[in-house]
Amino acid sequence: MTSPSVPASLSGERNNVTGLLRTMRPRQWVKSLIVFAALVFDGKLFIPELFARTMAIFIAFCLISSSVYIINDLVDMEKDRQHPRKRTRPLASGQLAPPVAVTAAVVLALIAIGGAFWLDVWAGVVLLVYLGQNIAYSFWLKNIVILDVMVLALGFLLRVVAGVVVVQVTNFSPWLYICVTLLALFLGFGKRRQEIVLLEDGAANHRAILSEYNLPLLDQLISMVVTATLVAYTFYSFDATTALAHAKMLLTVPFVFYMLARYLYLVHVKHLGGAPDELLIEDRPLLINSILWAAAVVALIYVWR
Repeated sequence: MTSPSVPASLSGERNNVTGLLRTMRPRQWVKSLIVFAALVFDGKLFIPELFARTMAIFIAFCLISSSVYIINDLVDMEKDRQHPRKRTRPLASGQLAPPVAVTAAVVLALIAIGGAFWLDVWAGVVLLVYLGQNIAYSFWLKNIVILDVMVLALGFLLRVVAGVVVVQVTNFSPWLYICVTLLALFLGFGKRRQEIVLLEDGAANHRAILSEYNLPLLDQLISMVVTATLVAYTFYSFDATTALAHAKMLLTVPFVFYMLARYLYLVHVKHLGGAPDELLIEDRPLLINSILWAAAVVALIYVWR
């Protein structure tokens, strides 16, 4: 006769594995695709060795970001239980045991940072900075108004820097650093806005920093950043000394305008924006526009030169 404790133990292990995979947020690994920016915009997309190096740093960022998500969920476990969506997260719901989560976070971080240092010393340094800034965010910086979103934007910028380091670029425009940072700020403030709309009076109970924001402030910040993003991308497109496609890259500006306008529509009309990475996949017009933009960029840099 089978002991009832055995299936219960196996069930617990399965719950931990499933819960750990959910907490790692593989759907959000799409954010790390930004590391390919240096490879693409420097005209080296079809060089196998550099593509492999960029893919390796992409995987490293996927692993280190999963480690960060686990750490953040451990810190916010009690607050997440007061959130209508986040209370179903594995740690908040009890599906994932905290000791398992801690072990996984450490192992993932060690693999990612070790692999990055093996690939390139400076790439390893970038991942260390990324981990440090996210730990500081989880414990302290997320409670400082404005700076909380700036720190998140820094994470995207560090991904781009890591891609630049492993490719050793020669034609990468500095304007793209500005574009990525501004776009990340835009998405970050949009996420804060959606959290306030969703949680209403209970927003501060879930995330204390939300009490420092209100909708008029966030709307002004979003308007300011989205305008700056479009202007910065236009300047990049016109920068013939660094953009390999030269001024022809201006043809991609309408795609960027539509992306920004569509996201504003989803935030203000559909009251979405809490998970920008999910919107990119789930909103068909946004996804199609992103694919067309990427195809246009590749065509202009590698075909029509």
